[in-house]
Amino acid sequence: MAKAHKHREPFKPVKPKKKCCKSRPRCKRCPVVLKRLSQTGFAERREDGNYVMLDLVPKKTFKEARR
Repeated sequence: MAKAHKHREPFKPVKPKKKCCKSRPRCKRCPVVLKRLSQTGFAERREDGNYVMLDLVPKKTFKEARR
């Protein structure tokens, strides 16, 4: 039996780092990773530059964004 994911409302804003360090795999706060997640529809960029996750990101999608 699969576990049900709890939807946490609201998600905390994520502040991206100033500059990408280009390490592999990229870190979770990397601006490149957050931009990729926003392009796939899992995050939204706010006016202040922070990102807000709109939904729980599947592990596979998150790994793909960090590649």
